[in-house]
Amino acid sequence: MSAEQGSAARLVEVALAEVGTIEGPKDNETKYGKFTKSNFQPWCGSFVMWCADQAGVKVPNTVYTPAGAQAFIKAEAWQMAETATPEIGDIVYFDFPNDGVDRISHVGIVVGVNVDGTVDTVEGNTAPDKKGDQRNGGEACRKTRAYKKKNGSKLRRSELVSIVGFGRPSFGKAIAKKVEAPAKKAAPVKKAAVKKK
Repeated sequence: MSAEQGSAARLVEVALAEVGTIEGPKDNETKYGKFTKSNFQPWCGSFVMWCADQAGVKVPNTVYTPAGAQAFIKAEAWQMAETATPEIGDIVYFDFPNDGVDRISHVGIVVGVNVDGTVDTVEGNTAPDKKGDQRNGGEACRKTRAYKKKNGSKLRRSELVSIVGFGRPSFGKAIAKKVEAPAKKAAPVKKAAVKKK
């Protein structure tokens, strides 16, 4: 049974169902890019927007990830990573150190919050392992990412912090899904006048 449209649970449900989706046949070709009219471009933001649309959740346009983060900041629905209390359904923004892009360059959806300063995410256009390109890896994957600097334990070293912050959508009443424009109606047919006797 599906979670209620417009809820964080529904957003997570939709995102998890997409794990394992691979772009192609061409580079950056996806149904997500087609949905946002940004096909053949890096598609992490399109993935988030497609999932939100399917779940009936309103999120700002985040195809260009820095603009999505700025929209959450402007709406006062933003938390910086170091002081954040993330929640399931938050939109999470990344800047991967040493990737040659010194700004927010990736986005995903929080599907789990862990007590060790990490979150579980579903991200479009990432790599399934740590060696692949984390912001243009070609697959929808479930990942564990750190948002607190001290996120390790005696048994595990701390993960590198790549999360910049979290945007919180307004959950509640579901938004109407986008539908195609209705077909043009044919001109009304005039009825023949009937003479009364």
